[in-house]
This record gives sequence, C-alpha cells and structure tokens, in this order.
Amino acid sequence: MAVPALAQAPNLDPPNAEVPKPPDVPKLPEPPDHPNTDVPKLPEPPADVQKFQRGGPPLSLDKLFEALRIAPTDESAKFVEGRIWALWLASGGDTAGLLMSRVKSAVDSKDYDLALKLLNAILDIRPNYIEAWNRRATVYYMKKDFGHSIEDIREVLAREPRHFGALAGLGIILQEFGDDKRALDAFRRALAVHPHLESGRANLRMAVNELVKWN
Repeated sequence: MAVPALAQAPNLDPPNAEVPKPPDVPKLPEPPDHPNTDVPKLPEPPADVQKFQRGGPPLSLDKLFEALRIAPTDESAKFVEGRIWALWLASGGDTAGLLMSRVKSAVDSKDYDLALKLLNAILDIRPNYIEAWNRRATVYYMKKDFGHSIEDIREVLAREPRHFGALAGLGIILQEFGDDKRALDAFRRALAVHPHLESGRANLRMAVNELVKWN
C-alpha cells in the first residue's frame, strides 16, 4: 500500500483554493480495553497568547490563514498561529472570555468537572463560540471521554474547517482507536492549513509508521 513520503509536508492546496471541507468525523466504538494511561496532549493555545492581541493592524482570519500557509519558518508560523488563537479566543466576547479564564484555572487544577460546568454555561450563551467547543473537546479528552470529545470536535469543524488544533486532535483520537488511515487524513488536513504544526508533523510520521507496519 502506497504511503506519503515524509521528506516534506503533505501537498498543500494552491494559494486560491477553497476552504477545505471538514473531514467525515466518524462515530467511535467503545474505548479500547486497555487505553493508554497517558494520552497524548492535544494542541492548545500558547500560554502567552494574549500578547498576540497587542500591536499591529487588525487582520482577518482569512488573511492570517493565508499567512500561516505560506510562512517561511517555524518562528514566523508560530507568531501567526498565536494571532489566530487570540482571535478565536476573543470572538466570544468579554463575558465568555472571563469564563474561559476560569476554565483554564480549573483545567490547570485538574478540576475537569468544574471546567465542563463552566464550558456548558459559556455554550448556553454563546453556542457559536468555537473555542468553547474546542476547549470542551479537550477537557473531555483529558477525562478519556473520547466519544464526547469527538462530538465537540465535529462542532468545531462544522464552524471552522481550518481549525488545525481540532483536526490534529481528531487525528490523535483516531490513533487511540487504531484508525490510522483516517488519523493520517486528519493530520494531512491539519498540515495543509498549518504546514509548520509541530504536533501534526510528529503524529503524521507516527500514523505513516503504523500503516507501514500493518500493510
């Protein structure tokens, strides 16, 4: 079975390509009998994401994603990535932003039940707030509730198919269930949007290695 070469990132869409459609997010079976004790970490906003909101002219997400796609170095891509995360986080408004800061504190304290209650409250008042869906997917994942996590990833990608964090997270969960073919597709989609995504590149290599092993 042919597998993609690893000498370079997966083929990217041409500059004026349409926004990629979200992948077909599968329903998951019951978790494996022996799930990993330490699940891989999902992509998250950088801890200092707020600094990216200061200075410089405002940019639209479309322009930022184009800049991310053509960024020449990891460092420049990281800067653009931070601005994208900042816009996503700020899109819920001041009240949701305050609650999201409490969510972060709860997650840092490993109080996942409190984090879920706060996220449920945010989504009640801001049902289209992408980062609330994404963070709730992450919290469910931390609780190893992969079914609910993937349902929230579906909500994220329905609203923003370019969400590289959700795409990479989808791939990681699919790998947990041994679905390396669809995991590979998710990682390739994430890298088509964000070619310098470190976790995407590492997990792409892992998915390819698994496919080589079994084919």
